[in-house]
Amino acid sequence: MADNYKGLAIGIFEMDNLCAAYVALDAAAKAADVRIQSVERNRLKSGACVKMRGRISDVKAAMEAAISAGEKHGTVVSHHVIAAPADDTELAMSMTIYK
Repeated sequence: MADNYKGLAIGIFEMDNLCAAYVALDAAAKAADVRIQSVERNRLKSGACVKMRGRISDVKAAMEAAISAGEKHGTVVSHHVIAAPADDTELAMSMTIYK
């Protein structure tokens, strides 16, 4: 599955609660041409980390929409866009997604 995303930017955001994460990812998916790669629930807390993929311009637009929507329902713990992920980054991403 990692090959399906090769060459695409990565957008990652973490919310403090699952509801806010779903609201944020819905806004991201509607705002730009991105695919949600994974939603990983934090087992120790109620939050979740969302990873989305697409062209850099789409990922940036989706991230802005996600943060704006998510902040209304929870706290954004962290967020970042990786424009051109290295092969090792792709490997690490797949390791955390499929664990």
